[in-house]
Amino acid sequence: MHPAISVIFFTTASGAGYGLLALLGLGAVLGLMPPHLALGLTGLGLALALISSGLVASTAHLGRPERAWRALSQWRSSWLSREGVAAIFTYLPTAAFAFGWILLGRLNGWVAAAGLIATLGAMVTVSMTGMIYASLKPVAQWHTPFTMPAYLIFAAITGLTLFNAILQVFGLGPKWLIGLAAFGTLCGWAFKRAVWHHDDAIANRPTLNSATGLTGGRVRSVQWPHTERNYLLKEMGYRIARKHSIRLRCIAQVLAFAIPFTLFAIAFFVAPWVAITACVLAAPVQLAGMLIERWLFFAEATHTVTLYYGEA
Repeated sequence: MHPAISVIFFTTASGAGYGLLALLGLGAVLGLMPPHLALGLTGLGLALALISSGLVASTAHLGRPERAWRALSQWRSSWLSREGVAAIFTYLPTAAFAFGWILLGRLNGWVAAAGLIATLGAMVTVSMTGMIYASLKPVAQWHTPFTMPAYLIFAAITGLTLFNAILQVFGLGPKWLIGLAAFGTLCGWAFKRAVWHHDDAIANRPTLNSATGLTGGRVRSVQWPHTERNYLLKEMGYRIARKHSIRLRCIAQVLAFAIPFTLFAIAFFVAPWVAITACVLAAPVQLAGMLIERWLFFAEATHTVTLYYGEA
């Protein structure tokens, strides 16, 4: 599949933003944070900036972005529409959460309840995003049990890295939070390697026989429908060389997982000012790695339609 930059930025930025928002809501419920004005402005401001910029970027991939609102009417049958509805709904408790925290200086009672609802809204929205791709049967790499959990896991990991960095900067981050961020990074690394192993060894890839419903003999393409590459091949038949794929996978693992884990390990044992630097540095490095991972998510996916044009 053609890796559109707007969608790559959307899935990475909004995922991290929703992950951070969910953890801020949980932090309020569990009493992990004081009702500090600057903390609220920084945490919620960063979460909303990532979410909103990602959602706006996602419309750039549409043919008529000004008509994006019409997609909301198809929520009964479309995961894309459900994602839009969930995203809009999540803004409501988030606004109440921000009002109580920033303007009223409270993180208890109805403010904590609003934070919890915002957490649930963030989780639902990310799940809807994952289901957009998991529901696409023509793309074998996406139509698997791994796709939707991957969106939730990576949103949680990047959100946790940002959450930890913010609390460390304000001197409120306990040591166990750094350890949790390191553990989450390792879990995400193991999960991503499992996904790649599954995709490389997937046994139920479609063939021309299964695509056409002809079971007798071996169906093969004799002639293309036309002589030049068309929109379908440009969008659905994007190809990346195996050697480039392996190299980018290594870079993604180093940036998204190996370096952040190393920084967390350093932060766990050093002086506070060094720990703060390490935790803050881990956030942009990990997001850079996740951008490459998202690019590979699209670039390595193959659509069944390419079989009709002679692709194996």
